[in-house]
Amino acid sequence: MQKLRSLLVALLLCCCLSGSQSNRVYVHPFYLFAAENVSCVSLDAATAKALETLPVATLDMEVLTPDSRDLSKLDTQKLNVTERTGVLAELLNSLGLRMYQAASAKQPGANTLLSPVNTYGSLATFYLGASTKTASLFQELLGLSRGTIEKNCVSLVDGHKVLQTLQSINSLVDDGPKDEIVTQVWAFTPQDAQLSDDFIQGTQDFSDTSFVRGVDFSRTLEAEQLLNSFLERTSGEKVKDLFKDLNSSSNLLFVSFFHFQGNWKTAFQPDKTSMEEFHVDDTTTVTAPLMTHTGQFYYLNDKRRRCTIVKLPLSKRSYMLLVLPHEGTTLHDVESKLQTSVMSDWHQNLQEGLLELSLPKFSMSAEIDLHELLTYMDPKIEAALLGSQAEFSRLSTASPFTVDKVVNKVLFEMSEEGAEPQDVRQEAGIPLRMPFNKPFFYAVIEGHSNSILILGKITNPTL
Repeated sequence: MQKLRSLLVALLLCCCLSGSQSNRVYVHPFYLFAAENVSCVSLDAATAKALETLPVATLDMEVLTPDSRDLSKLDTQKLNVTERTGVLAELLNSLGLRMYQAASAKQPGANTLLSPVNTYGSLATFYLGASTKTASLFQELLGLSRGTIEKNCVSLVDGHKVLQTLQSINSLVDDGPKDEIVTQVWAFTPQDAQLSDDFIQGTQDFSDTSFVRGVDFSRTLEAEQLLNSFLERTSGEKVKDLFKDLNSSSNLLFVSFFHFQGNWKTAFQPDKTSMEEFHVDDTTTVTAPLMTHTGQFYYLNDKRRRCTIVKLPLSKRSYMLLVLPHEGTTLHDVESKLQTSVMSDWHQNLQEGLLELSLPKFSMSAEIDLHELLTYMDPKIEAALLGSQAEFSRLSTASPFTVDKVVNKVLFEMSEEGAEPQDVRQEAGIPLRMPFNKPFFYAVIEGHSNSILILGKITNPTL
């Protein structure tokens, strides 16, 4: 157990915490998110508090409305929102970068997309249903442990505060012009199952809409078709054909969908969009539409890490960092050095200059299987948190209760239009030409809390 705890802590801290919040008076994350009347709970003792469960409605294709929610339970997200979002941003950024690096390394030649906010939220939701022993390991991974070592017991945080704070981060983006984030959650369980009130509330804390439904898994082909049709219709046809080869003995299938619809602050010039070569690797070239805009941008030539960084404002709240490796440097070389401290250093050293920026048109979608990703990172972590050794005694009265599938679906779309009109005046001076015509990395960041919303790489814009 102690070796696993050390591994989880190392996984989170391998990315150093950003210095962007250095002027803030430090408050340990545990105390910001601690449960009321916090005490040390035995790892081995039987659960003292009786599990409150609710029956699950049977999936009916004629009933596509989201689950009703008690809005009074969401009022707590208005408390300490500024301090909590800043602290939680540091934690989800660190974990998100590590998980992105693993996802990118797992498919080196493919486009990659991951949402740290969405991934962190999925893990925090399962924390609500975990036994004390498993919950303590979730806290280690999420960076929410108390910090003091107490033998055979753990002090628990309030998972609802964590999830509501994540939703507050998303709402900060929606406050800006046009940019929008929509989060949906689905949980499918056998028809006769009862799920804990805490877990069901957690799916609502973190999402705009949630659906908890019962399904007859014994008829696997029919169940697969029913689930995929339900997901497609309730997601506005954005989540399709997600489930394949279902298991008739499944206990829980979980899907979280994060949709970011963004707009450039200033539009690219349509008359300067042209078909150009994009160099996928040393031997492969494709033709793709590259948008071009000449104007003042903040950028940095990082000679130490051999890459160029450009900041593109989106709404008044969020922005994109584009990272292009120098000649002779691979994208993997740059990604392997990614830490929150590195990204903070980039942001602090950006300088304004006149650029002729060319960027491929792209929208991306991805499906991240958390079982597979955690296994790739370390099989021991997957087994302890979601796999064979994980205990979810606080999720359902059924025992043992397994989490069979956890999928994060991410859709990232950028409009070609801008939130502000194009300045048609000719900029004085000779612009520095900067074509993003080879594999590059990007991050979408919420500027108030510095939360990383999206991490991705483009290796081939035509895929």
